[in-house]
Amino acid sequence: MAKKGREKNTVNKAKHSKLIAQKKNKLKSKEAERKARLKAIIEKSKASK
Repeated sequence: MAKKGREKNTVNKAKHSKLIAQKKNKLKSKEAERKARLKAIIEKSKASK
């Protein structure tokens, strides 16, 4: 027998995937910022030598 009513789980899946994407993007941006900061520190230390 086919299910009646609205589809099960589609709303939660959409919300979940949206939140996971946000989390991944946040981690990527933090990692990129960190790399840039470290790169700047290294450049500064090389210049001061």
